[in-house]
Amino acid sequence: MTQADRVKWDERYLSGAYGDRRHPSAVLEQWIGRMPPGRALDLACGAGRNALYLAAHGFTVDAVDISGEALAIARASAQRTGLRVNWIEHDLDEPLALTADYALILVVRYMNLPLIRELTPRLAPGGYLVCEQHLVTAAEVVGPSDPAFRVKPGELEQLAEGLRVHFFEETLTRDPDQRPVALARLVAQRLPQSG
Repeated sequence: MTQADRVKWDERYLSGAYGDRRHPSAVLEQWIGRMPPGRALDLACGAGRNALYLAAHGFTVDAVDISGEALAIARASAQRTGLRVNWIEHDLDEPLALTADYALILVVRYMNLPLIRELTPRLAPGGYLVCEQHLVTAAEVVGPSDPAFRVKPGELEQLAEGLRVHFFEETLTRDPDQRPVALARLVAQRLPQSG
């Protein structure tokens, strides 16, 4: 991303464009009880709805976003709720220096498949990759109008090569605010090491 991208996202958060998104991702909500708490990485965390949900469920969370404004909102929410999250302002088009392996890597509606592939080896044995992406569709749905910011059918599932897929769906559904949305969702796990 460029400085212009950073400014664009800051302006979106300053305008309150995502102010009504307090609910965690539905796929995360459905699977949280099956994933033992550990270290989690939330990529493109925005205002922190998923990072805070993970922290409330016992995860130690590194949450990354390009927007300082989004992270300011996230920090304020964390302070109000007493939750601790390591908020990291970083352009995800630049290399991300990670010092740990993760029990969970979460990517919700951030389209950067090469980065997800690159980070998958940072899953700890038994760790989970949870992704939710906008899906290319002809239906009238919310989300990016540019298909470059949506996955093609089957594309998200290909990210799970070498992982055990527990859940995969491509669906037309409704967000909690009842807006129509086309999504691809994936829950996959790195196999525990034997030995």
